[in-house]
Amino acid sequence: MSSHSSAPSAVLPETVTVHQALALAAAAGLPTLEARMLLTHVTGLTRTQLITRDGDTLAPADRGRFGALLARRLAGEPVAYLLGEREFFGRPFRVTPDVLIPRPDTEIAVETALKRIAPLSAPRLLDMGTGSGALAVTLACERPDAEVWATDVSEGALRVARENAHALGAANVRFLISDWYAALPDGLRFDLIVSNPPYIPAGDPHLAQGDLRFEPVDALTDHGDGLSDLAAIVAGAAARLHPGGWLLMEHGYDQGAATRGLLAAAGLAEVFTARDLAGHERCSGARLLAAPPAPDGGA
Repeated sequence: MSSHSSAPSAVLPETVTVHQALALAAAAGLPTLEARMLLTHVTGLTRTQLITRDGDTLAPADRGRFGALLARRLAGEPVAYLLGEREFFGRPFRVTPDVLIPRPDTEIAVETALKRIAPLSAPRLLDMGTGSGALAVTLACERPDAEVWATDVSEGALRVARENAHALGAANVRFLISDWYAALPDGLRFDLIVSNPPYIPAGDPHLAQGDLRFEPVDALTDHGDGLSDLAAIVAGAAARLHPGGWLLMEHGYDQGAATRGLLAAAGLAEVFTARDLAGHERCSGARLLAAPPAPDGGA
């Protein structure tokens, strides 16, 4: 969407119909689909009713709410935050500015994880940096027999993730405040670890563009080269995986080779990368083939 620095005021006339509200939004520069989504959210009308009842006059409260949302969207605020939800893997996930907005590219991590655990009965899974819970809750819903753990350093994020688990009926998820592996119970091991960690390098121009301007920066970047959190996850994986267990990580489109290098250097096997819908390398993983040595190097 282009800049709206000169966009008309989002204050609507005292009397405005559904059709007129959509027309005013379009004149201000808002795409028709987004305007319909906002008006549906405000009025409760379906998309069909926006057409069949386009001559209806908006109630004063609805007019005010639509005008406020329109102004916020024209200022660049993500539609998902305005609506309070975003669909992921066919399910509605509540989102707030405490969490990243789930994106279709991340569904590749879910699909890859489900393939890896398909042969297992009652697998134990770990999602680190869960955010909205998109990965953990989706896996829990797809595999109700699984025991799923979900960690995040943000209490606000875990609050949102818990709400999503409850709303979507994922009773098999345990949530824990943790800086990566730090707060997990001693000796707890998993059949699969998955993570969508911060991987955008500090100073990347995308951080100052589009929706990313409004999303939690600590969930987007490691404030370094973009690889430090990926490296930390790889470094701790062997001590937390069952032999034969998998580690899967989402990463940037240009970080596939570096991520595979981290996995191979850690002694993990069957290193691979899955591509997203656009054909970009998006999710890399590997397998622990043997139990790690004891800390002192002994038997």
